[in-house]
Amino acid sequence: MPDFKAADLPYSYDALEPHIDAKTVEIHYEKHHKGYATKLNAALKGHEDFALNKSIEDMLKDVNSIPEDFRQKVINFAGGVHNHNIFWLGMSPNGGGNPKGELAKKINEKFGSYDHFKDKLGAASKTVFGSGYGYLVVCNDTKELEIMQTFNQDSPLSFNKTPLMTIDVWEHAYYLKYQNVRPDFVDNIFNLVDWDVIEKRYQDAIK
Repeated sequence: MPDFKAADLPYSYDALEPHIDAKTVEIHYEKHHKGYATKLNAALKGHEDFALNKSIEDMLKDVNSIPEDFRQKVINFAGGVHNHNIFWLGMSPNGGGNPKGELAKKINEKFGSYDHFKDKLGAASKTVFGSGYGYLVVCNDTKELEIMQTFNQDSPLSFNKTPLMTIDVWEHAYYLKYQNVRPDFVDNIFNLVDWDVIEKRYQDAIK
């Protein structure tokens, strides 16, 4: 049986306080993120030949190759694992501040300034209708930065994009602390961004 797992959380539940409360991190990671891995493994039971030697990324990059009878489950559950991996591992208790290096230069070229970038990614995240994510990605064809929305657990990988950072705006990501005030949650995420991780993802994406 396939044995996909959520990435290990690289900090304690309370490490992202005061921006994300400990109880939200615990529930979000233990119940939702790990739950997607459990559901993905269950969905692939009996389809071991399909999953053999494939990573989650492999499946999401070529969703049309997934047999139709379990395709949507894989999109939902593999996407749920991968989106959360990008979300959690892109934050740090010591995060925030401004990007540096080549990514900072590209952000300024593409969006005019870091503040304009924050406004655009923030707006994309705040205006997702229902559940989904705001994403900073690299277009694999052009190697240019883009901002996009994804819905439910769709992954940028399925649209020929490489994800760099994301803001999860499913209600379970913020409701205990922020209730219905999604914009405050989105604004506070920028205090946690681990720009060293995002820079590494960017360098890998443009190779």
